[in-house]
Amino acid sequence: MREVRVRFAPSPTGALHIGGVRTALFNYLLARQQNGTMILRVEDTDQARYVPGAEEYILKSLEWVGIKIDEGVGVGGPYAPYRQSERKPMYMQYAQKLVDEGNAYYAFDTEQELDAMRERLSAAGVASPQYNSITRMQMRNSLTLPEDEVKSLLQVGTSHVVRLKVPRKEEVRLNDMIRGWVMVHSSQIDDKVLMKSDGMPTYHLANVVDDYLMKISHVIRGEEWLPSAPLHVLLYKYLGWEEDMPQFAHLPLLLKPTGDGKLSKRDADQMGFPIFPLDWTDPTSNEKAPGFRESGYLPEALVNFLAFLGWNPGTTQEIFSMDELIKAFSVARIGKAGIKFDIHKAQWFNQQYLRSKPNEVLADYLLHDLQDKNIVCSREKAIKIVSVIKERVTFPQDFWEQGRFLFIPPDSFDESVVNKKWNSEATNVLNAYKLEITKLPLLNATNAKSTLEQVTATLGIATGKILQALRLSLTGLGVGPDLMMIMEIMGKDEVVSRITFALQKLAVKVA
Repeated sequence: MREVRVRFAPSPTGALHIGGVRTALFNYLLARQQNGTMILRVEDTDQARYVPGAEEYILKSLEWVGIKIDEGVGVGGPYAPYRQSERKPMYMQYAQKLVDEGNAYYAFDTEQELDAMRERLSAAGVASPQYNSITRMQMRNSLTLPEDEVKSLLQVGTSHVVRLKVPRKEEVRLNDMIRGWVMVHSSQIDDKVLMKSDGMPTYHLANVVDDYLMKISHVIRGEEWLPSAPLHVLLYKYLGWEEDMPQFAHLPLLLKPTGDGKLSKRDADQMGFPIFPLDWTDPTSNEKAPGFRESGYLPEALVNFLAFLGWNPGTTQEIFSMDELIKAFSVARIGKAGIKFDIHKAQWFNQQYLRSKPNEVLADYLLHDLQDKNIVCSREKAIKIVSVIKERVTFPQDFWEQGRFLFIPPDSFDESVVNKKWNSEATNVLNAYKLEITKLPLLNATNAKSTLEQVTATLGIATGKILQALRLSLTGLGVGPDLMMIMEIMGKDEVVSRITFALQKLAVKVA
């Protein structure tokens, strides 16, 4: 059986899109499940679009989400180098083989000549003018020019490209692991450039050559590459590598949350959610884009969310660790249809993972924020706080937002609660209650509750009628976590102080 070798092959043209992380994840899951090899290859043949820092960003992003590279950039391996810009002589060799065997040709057309061809075809009613098996015979290339002229042009260094000679009448077939048989007539495939005028290969030639030389067994990539797949099949055929062609799996598109079109950075910006794994600052524009990490997402939650963008386990289970994903993953369970990018589902996953962590770990998030704000808090107290409020948080930074009232007394009070619940009954109970609290040696959730029940019973008032007014006096709000636990955390002196302040400030509100 063929050894499983998969590759993630991003281009360093900017920040790694979250869709790229999903592609890397699916490759990784297959590799780990089959005891295979995960390879990182950097496809940097488009030097004009190269962005400094992008390669380092890719490596950091993969490390953060827990995708471990076995071979490739940053690791090394038997098929180095793993940057395509460093493999240029290899591509020249195979491009020449294609030309020599009549499966590719030199094209000397200038930009002006190419524009004229497109204009001529457009004027004739051709919707999408292409350099193909028909139009190539009207252009300046080694198929139409005399052999001596071609040699002369090459000898003097005339600018040229190498194009694939696509057959005119042939059905190209591809058995995709997700989509089944894909069949395209060769008349629909244009003569793609394989080697550019700067001597660098295009994606089409470079990725086929590299996948063959690196013994890649499976190519799992985005749906946007499906139209190019028949071209790659032809290259495998012409290079004599059909028997070694990898299995292809083209992942479904990630769609906007609304479902109408492909997810983009603009959509994310407009809807207020990240689209990159880590913060990214564009070195050219200095524009900053938020990352999932800095927005408060846990890597294990993001991985779980991404796994469900196209794949499903066939069960009702939703929470999967990386190890569980590796065991359950199957390319056969990846769907064809585009998947809506539901940021609310990502938030839900984050909630689940946060809540499942021990309170001792969650306390660290709160203590970190408190330290930044120069607020002193014992670890024991922080553990109590997170245990009370963790059901109300989505992100680590929410522990401070949800618990700040425990450190900062209210200076204003929710008017809607004041109008409904702040009355003479409430103030009578609160005055008596704070007096009884001062008599307690130590305030805890148990005696806070029993003391309140004693006071309300003595005054002949239902305890339930007073709870919202009590919460209001302590937090300024009408809703929140367990009230008695709040009082235990605050302590006797703080509770008495806050009730006293509320009674004074809201005295005019009592009829």
